[in-house]
Amino acid sequence: MAEIATLKKIKLRDVWQDEGQFSDWLSDNLSRLGDELGMELERSEREKAVGPFSADIVCVDQISKCDVVIENQFMRTDHDHLGKMITYASGLKASIVVWVAPRFRDEHFSAIDWLNDISGSETGFFGIVLEALQIEDS
Repeated sequence: MAEIATLKKIKLRDVWQDEGQFSDWLSDNLSRLGDELGMELERSEREKAVGPFSADIVCVDQISKCDVVIENQFMRTDHDHLGKMITYASGLKASIVVWVAPRFRDEHFSAIDWLNDISGSETGFFGIVLEALQIEDS
């Protein structure tokens, strides 16, 4: 009989030192996020300037040909990152916006739902919960 290993949740900082390191990893592994979203994400730019600000990752969904902005956060969601997400989306005219964080406040999931309700079918906002899992001692 095959042995089944134990799966455990680990701290993000045990895998990536900081948000920037995670963004570098994600920009090189966009297919993993794309698989979850039903998209084929192709990286365009990392730290793309939007006025004096910088969007974490900008890419294109090869299926819809829509521009995608990804905003990463290493802590529970906050208003600062919600504002950044909207600022980058408007500044870059992105049709799809993805906010990645380990924990979302209920109010921020509600804000994402509301943005989807008012923006129409050509624009989409996503909230993705980030977890790091380890199998045994791997």
